[in-house]
Amino acid sequence: MREIKRILIANRGEIALRALRTIQEMGKEAVVVHSTADKDALYVKYADASICIGGARSSESYLHIPAIITACEISEADAIFPGYGFLSENQNFVEICEKHNIKFIGPSVEAMALMSDKSKAKQMMMRAGIPVVPGSDGAIKDMEMAKKLASEIGYPVIIKAAAGGGGRGMRVVEKEEDLEKSFWSAESEAMSAFGDGTMYMEKYISNPRHIEVQVLGDEYGNVIHVGERDCSMQRRHQKLIEESPAVILDDETRAQLHQTAVNAAKAIGYTGAGTFEFLYDQRDNKFYFIEMNTRLQVEHCVSEMCSGLDLIEWMIRISQGERLPEQKDIKLSGHSIECRITAEDPKSFTPNPGKITKYVAPGGRNVRMDSHVYEGYSVPPYYDSMIGKLIVHDIDRNRAIAKMKVALDELIIQGIKTTKDFHINMMNNDDFINNLYDTNYLAKH
Repeated sequence: MREIKRILIANRGEIALRALRTIQEMGKEAVVVHSTADKDALYVKYADASICIGGARSSESYLHIPAIITACEISEADAIFPGYGFLSENQNFVEICEKHNIKFIGPSVEAMALMSDKSKAKQMMMRAGIPVVPGSDGAIKDMEMAKKLASEIGYPVIIKAAAGGGGRGMRVVEKEEDLEKSFWSAESEAMSAFGDGTMYMEKYISNPRHIEVQVLGDEYGNVIHVGERDCSMQRRHQKLIEESPAVILDDETRAQLHQTAVNAAKAIGYTGAGTFEFLYDQRDNKFYFIEMNTRLQVEHCVSEMCSGLDLIEWMIRISQGERLPEQKDIKLSGHSIECRITAEDPKSFTPNPGKITKYVAPGGRNVRMDSHVYEGYSVPPYYDSMIGKLIVHDIDRNRAIAKMKVALDELIIQGIKTTKDFHINMMNNDDFINNLYDTNYLAKH
């Protein structure tokens, strides 16, 4: 086993503080990097060492690879923990880490490359016998091909950017006369957002649930799952509420889904933490692979609450060459819910940065608030608007919803607008309580 002693966290916000705690609890040193805008962040105060790597904008700091590598060398860090977003799925960054003998706490470049292009990932999954949504075998070459394929699989269809994410470069097309305009619009958006206009097409499932499976793989070919999460409460393809387990699944379907994700991870020789995302068609009780995230997910916390595992700890342990426990030793119990608290207007979801004049985090048994904010902290306008995640766990879904209501009531954030009121409304929403919703629910209501 190769022991990692000092880890640099190449991220910011709540995930930087979350990772810092685990690293220090493991008896290791945590080094953080920060932009000029984040100089007063909590993780900067609590780290064993902190290094300013540039200006407020991400391109000047958290996406500036030379500055991060330099910070790693100055601090003599053995490894880099990437978190999510920023450089967490950047293959070039992983290769540069390897050249500088810095351990990247995540999957190999090869596994990342296989899953990074969604159209290629789909082809790989098809070869591995994993069910995928009917659609193009790879990239769509021209409009003639797009029209022919849409006619074959039947409308509605969805056009997606191969290099996409966060709902960008994506269009739903209900009828043939809208196809050409939607295709060029999605391609233009993809080029602007990702520098890659490669597009592919899938059958659009009208009322799906978004279910994902958390996996861990080690260097010895062992893969385990840590249950599934229902992430169907979304707005414009952005997840707002996540749960584990997905109570809409029956036991047989759940077992099939878990095994499918494990098989898929083994097929690509995956190491570290990763998530396989599926669309679940409630009408015919079938699930389809849509993509894999080769990193830790924002909503990993609900899997931790149901399993008792610390997924970041296991990412580090795997990077040190440790073996995973056996699947039979992973015990999943109860129900967990996560609400993403963002610095946004709860009605329009427009960002609302500014100074927090009062902050009180909720408490109680099995209540967890992952946040980097504090009273007097100024939320900067340069980054993602998420300022915290409120997670609860209880014996079943009804108890978890009741616990979340209490926790949201206790949560106090003043000085800026947040989505707290949206989540209070959802926890009292009859459709949510009765599990009668899909990924399109908020668009319809």
